[in-house]
Amino acid sequence: MTVTQDTDSVLSNIPFLIRSLKFTQSENVWFQLTWTLLRVGVGLLMIHNGLDKLADVQKFADGVVSFIGLPYPVFFTYCAAYVELVGAILLAVGLLTRFNAAALFATMLIAIYFHLKGNGLQVAPLEMASLYALCFLLFLVNGGGRLTIDARLLQWLTKAE
Repeated sequence: MTVTQDTDSVLSNIPFLIRSLKFTQSENVWFQLTWTLLRVGVGLLMIHNGLDKLADVQKFADGVVSFIGLPYPVFFTYCAAYVELVGAILLAVGLLTRFNAAALFATMLIAIYFHLKGNGLQVAPLEMASLYALCFLLFLVNGGGRLTIDARLLQWLTKAE
């Protein structure tokens, strides 16, 4: 068995990866540029949230994670911080976009719950988490677009078949 045959057999066993790397939007260049700008922008804007959590882990654990009733508040603070830091960077560059968008979407759903529990339907604190959640949902459903590392991986994986 040659190296090419080994690669082909491995690739045939990962159709889920190939499906997750595909994107569903228009091939239009302007659309792709706009989609890329949104992905990079929302990813870079999210990074500071993760850094803020890491700056004072105990404060976030006590003030947010414990307040919403999750067990192991310090552990979940680190989980949220690293999703918002590493996941946001990977989303911005377009690597495993759907996976990272799903993780970021989940953290925003928890943030929305926190704001609803703490402040009710006051718009100001709820608005930002909701807008982030909607953006991450778009990337979860549609993928990162043509201008991503995912698209290059998809080309490589499908070329190898």
